[in-house]
Amino acid sequence: MKAEPLVKKQEKYIECYACNHRCKIPEGRVGICGVRANKGGEFDLVVYGKPCAVWADPIEKKPLFHFLPGSSSFSIGTYGCNFSCKHCQNWDISQAPHDAKEKNPEKWREYFAGIVEKCSTRMPEDVVSAAERENCKSIAFTYNEPTIFTEYALDVMEIARKKGMKGVYVTNGYETKECWERLDGYIHAANIDLKAYTDEFYREICNGRLEPVKESIRIANGMGIWTEVTTLVIPGENDSDEELKQIAEFLCSVDPEMPWHVTAFTPAYKMMDKSRTSPETLVRAREIGKQAGLKYVYCGNLPFSYADYEKTSCPECGKPLVTRTGFAISENNIQDGKCRFCGKEISGVWE
Repeated sequence: MKAEPLVKKQEKYIECYACNHRCKIPEGRVGICGVRANKGGEFDLVVYGKPCAVWADPIEKKPLFHFLPGSSSFSIGTYGCNFSCKHCQNWDISQAPHDAKEKNPEKWREYFAGIVEKCSTRMPEDVVSAAERENCKSIAFTYNEPTIFTEYALDVMEIARKKGMKGVYVTNGYETKECWERLDGYIHAANIDLKAYTDEFYREICNGRLEPVKESIRIANGMGIWTEVTTLVIPGENDSDEELKQIAEFLCSVDPEMPWHVTAFTPAYKMMDKSRTSPETLVRAREIGKQAGLKYVYCGNLPFSYADYEKTSCPECGKPLVTRTGFAISENNIQDGKCRFCGKEISGVWE
């Protein structure tokens, strides 16, 4: 590990400031995420160089719609997360440390270490070499929460950015200000989850708080990191007109040209009793976003018959700019960052 760890050593514990839990980790223990450890008084990132999910994805899958459209992003994730969302789609990797504790409460750390050890070792130079082989324009830290392995991501990007690759965070937005400052120049785009607009939802469903996530959106956008936001719309939890309006108005207050993805929930993990989000709900959410003043609102996780709701249109002349079917681009009318038809500058990173 070359990056300076996001921790402060105290007399009896290590204080971690990667995320807003700011865990104080005694000797032999780990933080809430399950992978940032105090080993003999020294910081140990248990998952460093051990990603458990590796794939070359379309950048649209992150989802990022205004960042290098049509390109591939080499995507990696590890075990662990600083949230414990009841509806997590990737719970098998994000909650692995917690599941290990349930299965083997006496020796769960050794048990979990054995799980991590089975992952193929991919040091930073290995990740960048693989990204080059796949002709990827960016490297995305995704699948689980990248904040918990920020030092690994920084070491990867130290190499990758010298080769012209961009860095991407797909995150729950629980980073501290100090963490965002460390990511400056290494991470060029972020998709941040804004899961709801009540502290109650964040406390009871995610084991977090709302305000730090809002602050992350402000910080990332203010730093010049290209920022898009995703809200997974869950029936009966965060789908009221009032809450969707509050989210949209907050995003608009930060930047009306920041894309908002409203996506369909599918029952998963500890929320199997909820129904899937209807297309009509997402279309309604999109209209709420538009009425609030957002220029770009997209509906995701819907059948191909709703592909028009993932299309980018010019906010000036209304003509189609980027047409998508699934993760594929079939039309791109953005030239030099502008609408080909009327010359309107379109916010994003296009080349």
